[in-house]
Amino acid sequence: MPRGRTSKHATRGCVRHSRGRLPCVAEDGLQREPARRPGGRTARVRRRILEAAAELIARDGIGGLRYDRVAELAEANKTTVYRNWPDRNALVADALAAFGADAAPLHDSGDLHADLVDFLEALAAATANPQGRALLNVVTSAREDPELRAVVDEVFDRRLATLRDRLRTAVERGELPAVDLSLLGAMLAGPVQLFVSRGSRTFSRADAHRVSAIVLAGVRTTAAHGDASVDGGLVEARRAGPR
Repeated sequence: MPRGRTSKHATRGCVRHSRGRLPCVAEDGLQREPARRPGGRTARVRRRILEAAAELIARDGIGGLRYDRVAELAEANKTTVYRNWPDRNALVADALAAFGADAAPLHDSGDLHADLVDFLEALAAATANPQGRALLNVVTSAREDPELRAVVDEVFDRRLATLRDRLRTAVERGELPAVDLSLLGAMLAGPVQLFVSRGSRTFSRADAHRVSAIVLAGVRTTAAHGDASVDGGLVEARRAGPR
């Protein structure tokens, strides 16, 4: 093609010179930025990196989280890992972020026991996946690292937020006595963590039934005897009544 002529394949409204792709010059003489590709590939690379980081933490603990190993496992460039996560705690936080409220959804069917059974079963599956095992490994390392401790606390809080909300609704409906919701949530979720961390056997749906039944029965029985640990906010709200 002679110099100066335009290609018939040029983008509409944009004249491209035959020698080179840039700049893109519109017919009005103004330069225009070339169309950018959507960020789908970037999102996929980011997901692979976070999954690789979670897998390494789950397998080798925090000490095994080396950027070169993350890049190799994710089939990504090491500079990409450094550029997006210059701080290792930030990489740990993002790798564990998926293990939050969405890891074990808790629905409100109107049957508290049935909802808790579904939740505990889903929580056990989520705790056994790479993000869940990584979280359990990070707990030990976080004792000596305040920043890491904050990350772990945030992930645990997100994980149990939906549980506390469902329990609060049950108290408001009269399905449960007013109790310390944080303690009750820990009593329900604690056995799941114990089963997964020990790894002796899988936490089953039958286990979820037993845990829910025993904990709920215990809370109701102790409340009937006046020994329940009360959630102050809920009790004060009930005493005050509508304003």
